[in-house]
Amino acid sequence: MLHLNGLDAGRDFSQLGLRLLTGGFLMHETLDNIVSSARMEEFVAFMTQFGFPAPNLLAPLGVWVQFVSGAMLALGLLTRWAGLAIAATFVVAVTMVHWAEPFRGWWPAIVLVFIGLHFATHGAGRFSIDRRLAG
Repeated sequence: MLHLNGLDAGRDFSQLGLRLLTGGFLMHETLDNIVSSARMEEFVAFMTQFGFPAPNLLAPLGVWVQFVSGAMLALGLLTRWAGLAIAATFVVAVTMVHWAEPFRGWWPAIVLVFIGLHFATHGAGRFSIDRRLAG
């Protein structure tokens, strides 16, 4: 009673909700860079400002990794791989962009690192394509 073990019954719904929310967020936040060359150029300039090497290459790569990983997460398809890609992408964001900021500025990126690690270590859960493919 004290440990609220009865809440375990909602674990799969919680996992689904976190997948859909995070995947949808990543797709929403990167779609403008995919469909607008002007927005992609702004992102290239942003990466240049922070000293990223080869920003003309890394900006589109980073955008597509986030978008595709978000879609994979939302679907529950290759979720562990998507989680690793998300974690790696946002470790780079923390170290290259947010490092000199107060911790509050790190928050969105560092949370995405740990959400990525969560899915890399826990998988997609019951309501996923991964579960269907595993039988």
